[in-house]
Amino acid sequence: MNLHNPNPNDAYGMILNAIDAGVYKPGDRLVESELAERFGVSRTPIREALQRLETQSMLTRDGRSLIVASLNHNQMAELYTVRGALEGLAAELAAKHAADEEIQVLYDMIEEDQALLSEPRKLSQANRRFHRQIHLASHNTYLVQQLDLVYRSMALLATTSLAADGRGEDALAEHLKIVKAIEARDGKAASEALRDHLSIAFKVRLQIDAGKFDDV
Repeated sequence: MNLHNPNPNDAYGMILNAIDAGVYKPGDRLVESELAERFGVSRTPIREALQRLETQSMLTRDGRSLIVASLNHNQMAELYTVRGALEGLAAELAAKHAADEEIQVLYDMIEEDQALLSEPRKLSQANRRFHRQIHLASHNTYLVQQLDLVYRSMALLATTSLAADGRGEDALAEHLKIVKAIEARDGKAASEALRDHLSIAFKVRLQIDAGKFDDV
């Protein structure tokens, strides 16, 4: 399923995409009638989609209401552990299997993302597209599927580490290091660069949650 371009008749995909895009944030209440009106579908597929999202722990109960779930500290740490392992493997495989054209697309993304440094939310979306391009460049369908599940849970993080002062520039520099390793066909270096990138992002996110970046 493409989160960024869901089928207009796919209530589940449209709600999930809205959560991913930050339209609905952790703690926000989802009302069946309001969702049906927003997405232009009947309440039945909305109800089924909400049930499915609750089963997947994307939504949780607050009394009788359904709200967008949030991740606690341990869950966030666990998510980054799994993400690091899977994305490190994706980068390693991309170094072996990525076509030259796929590598050029990654370079183009980094250049285009420079224009988004003052817009953390848009940069966050672009960051996810960049990472997914690496996933696809691994040419491993099963790995891509597992990473899609991981990124679905990433939508439950209320803030983006890219909102921290200077983080956007640093992240793009780290992206460049990853792509250079992929281009050099150095799987070990690509994996290490991507894991280091995620480790730094996790540390920044912890600092945000601890209140170090008060303006975020």
